[in-house]
Amino acid sequence: MPSFADLGVPAPIVASLRERGITEPFPIQAASLPDSLAGRDVLGRGRTGSGKTVAFSVPLLATLDGSSRRREPGRPRALVLVPTRELATQVLDTLAPLAQSLRLRTMTIFGGVGQNPQVTKLRNGVDVVVATPGRLEDLIGQGHCDLSQVEVTVLDEADHMADLGFLPAVRRLLDRTPRDAQRLLFSATLDNGVDTLVKRYLSSPVTHSVDDASSPVPDMEHHVLTVTREGKPTLVDALVAGQGRTLAFTRTKHHAKRLAKKLTTSGIPAVELHGNLSQNARQRNLAAFADGSVRVLVATDIAARGIHVDDVGLVVHVDPPAEHKAYLHRSGRTARAGASGVVVTVATPDQRRDVRSLMRAASIKPAEHDVAVDDAIVARLVGPEAERVAPPAPDSSGGGNGGRGNGGRGNGGGRPGGSRGGDDVAPRSGSRRRRGGRSRGGRGGARPAASGGSSSGRSGGGRTDGSKGRPAGSQRRG
Repeated sequence: MPSFADLGVPAPIVASLRERGITEPFPIQAASLPDSLAGRDVLGRGRTGSGKTVAFSVPLLATLDGSSRRREPGRPRALVLVPTRELATQVLDTLAPLAQSLRLRTMTIFGGVGQNPQVTKLRNGVDVVVATPGRLEDLIGQGHCDLSQVEVTVLDEADHMADLGFLPAVRRLLDRTPRDAQRLLFSATLDNGVDTLVKRYLSSPVTHSVDDASSPVPDMEHHVLTVTREGKPTLVDALVAGQGRTLAFTRTKHHAKRLAKKLTTSGIPAVELHGNLSQNARQRNLAAFADGSVRVLVATDIAARGIHVDDVGLVVHVDPPAEHKAYLHRSGRTARAGASGVVVTVATPDQRRDVRSLMRAASIKPAEHDVAVDDAIVARLVGPEAERVAPPAPDSSGGGNGGRGNGGRGNGGGRPGGSRGGDDVAPRSGSRRRRGGRSRGGRGGARPAASGGSSSGRSGGGRTDGSKGRPAGSQRRG
């Protein structure tokens, strides 16, 4: 495998990657960097977790560093379009340290927060903007941002933007960038109009495909546990109690809130993540999950993309998703960056046929079990019983379930097009933490969140996408 230097990556970026423990390129990076660094348009196909963020960040920054243009107020030189606020923050966490090595300025633009700080940064001049479509269109319409000087445009998770109805806004934004600008598009699939974007906006693109969305993930076990409707709540409790860090997915916001409260009350520290929480509450809850203050995150499909937390050992589909793409995206939160993981779908007998159809569509062959809570397979999946902590007194601050914020919407959405504040809210995930496989058991003495979703965990901390504390040669896939 060639090194980043062998691929032609500028020395300051190589040094910055090395400082963060990233020394060996992932396949999508090794395959695409020679073309993208040469200025060609690139179509990258690969599921979430394939390493695409570094794959597009490196050539974007190298192009700006070698350009004779300089930043101007309100006129960014590079644009990264993403579908959700979560992903915008995750991308910036990867991109910003690399940009700092070249003295380039970066920022995010998304709805759900006040626009004045974003306007100020644009006015002071910025090189790279990572944005969701709705708020960016708002700022352009108000005269605060002009895309006429963009030299590189990246579309990340274009298929998810299509799913959310953002493609009309994406087309309008791309029409505002110079026709001769380099364009890099990354997507797991080319359906729902993504192929039209490729044909219209990419010039003779070079295609690199790694980790197709339908291909199985190594080191990921899939199980379907069929249980009676009456026995399901007890089974879910048993599953989430036995893992160090567990993601439990529900279909509705109400169910996520109710389950997180129930788990916390029973001594299993849990927080919720869904569209009805304010941005501050989502930041706190995700940070608490990422730094280990709580062991269980109960989420709707809002968390299926763009949230990258290390060492998630178990994903539990408390409610089976409606379609196979959601199953794959939910499940992809475990077994990342070479780690192993377990995915469990909890089904009732009346859901058996639908779940089997879902698995066929996802090209997954799970182990199927008709279970009771005390069955051996449940004990094997749960492992050693996790250390329990007493539930906390109610938090009188009322900080958890803080309403919608400015336009937060539904389970993972955002309004398509130019609707103000319609993109998803982006919490910053996590402080610096230990790597190395699935961790068993909770952290003794951790204070679980109050019933409204508030958390006592730290909300700040280090980067979530590769830190100096990571072992050499490893990097976050994303």
